[in-house]
Amino acid sequence: MATPSPPDLIGQSATWLESLERVSLAALVERPILVIGERGTGKELIAERLHYLSPRWDKPFVKVNCGALSEDLLDSELFGHEAGAFTGATKRRQGRFEQADGGTLFLDEIATASMQVQEKLLRVVEYGQFQRLGGEDTITTDVRIVAATNVDLPGRAAEGRFRPDLLDRLAFDVITLAPLRARPEDIILLAEHFGQRIARELEGDFPGWSRSALEAMCDYSWPGNVRELRNAAERATFRIMAAQANGAPLGPVTLSADMLDPFNSPWRPSKELFTPVETPRAGHAPAPPERAPAASPALPEGPVDFNTVVSELEKKLIAAALETCRGHQKKAAEHLGLSYHQMRGLLRKYGYGRDGASVGPESGNAGETETSEN
Repeated sequence: MATPSPPDLIGQSATWLESLERVSLAALVERPILVIGERGTGKELIAERLHYLSPRWDKPFVKVNCGALSEDLLDSELFGHEAGAFTGATKRRQGRFEQADGGTLFLDEIATASMQVQEKLLRVVEYGQFQRLGGEDTITTDVRIVAATNVDLPGRAAEGRFRPDLLDRLAFDVITLAPLRARPEDIILLAEHFGQRIARELEGDFPGWSRSALEAMCDYSWPGNVRELRNAAERATFRIMAAQANGAPLGPVTLSADMLDPFNSPWRPSKELFTPVETPRAGHAPAPPERAPAASPALPEGPVDFNTVVSELEKKLIAAALETCRGHQKKAAEHLGLSYHQMRGLLRKYGYGRDGASVGPESGNAGETETSEN
């Protein structure tokens, strides 16, 4: 039987390589592992690597998304059920713990599991024993648990929303994955990989990235991390290759605002369109609006230089938004109804540095240093 290969995990930043080293060491010790990271950082890929580098590599690797199931369904999914345990349970069903016997069980979004399910998980982790839903027989299993979450589990435990004893047992070792914004060295490397991959799927040659596209990707904060970068890179590559196949000039892949944010459109429905309108009850006047509409800006008298007026207004809006948001560029962009990519373009246009401070002679100090959350 051929040895399965661990998944390819691309990156060359010191932070990423340190995480992979932690994974290689943790894989050798058959204890529960907790993987923590923001959405899109690759927690499932890390769990797979832990399995395929472990002595259990030739046994099942079973995945369960705890956040996708209700309490009763998650109980049945994990531990199985006996016939007649609930309406519709016409026959006995093995749960994922039995299916993963001898291998690894990956519990994604573990923080969403109910306290009842957590109690049963605690017994499995501690003693390797459980009972099927509606059953009385004790079943023994040999499963290594890898759990993942994107929330602060110690904080949840302190609030009484997660069992501290289960947390202690799951956290034999904790691997925390850095967000992509903390791995800037990996952005272009990953973009090249994803662009080449979809080009192969399209049976074509990857035309490479334009300089402006690379700058845009390095300036963007990637709140969705590697998953968001993959989508943007594949989306942009697909569009340029499709256009070239239809006769457009050959050239490198560019990156427009709607490729970074596919919802970026002048025709995007506003959230007000989906706000239900409450019918006033008898004897009650309708509630006044939360705020009055903003007054239109006064027009200057006499002839004006349109471009100068617009530029001055843009600079005032940017400076005010940065001051309101304490120099946080992403929040300032949201405050102005702009995408982060659009905001970065305006900041460069008017001589602002990466930290949100003005470096030009006219703009003034725009606020404090941008935080690492951006």
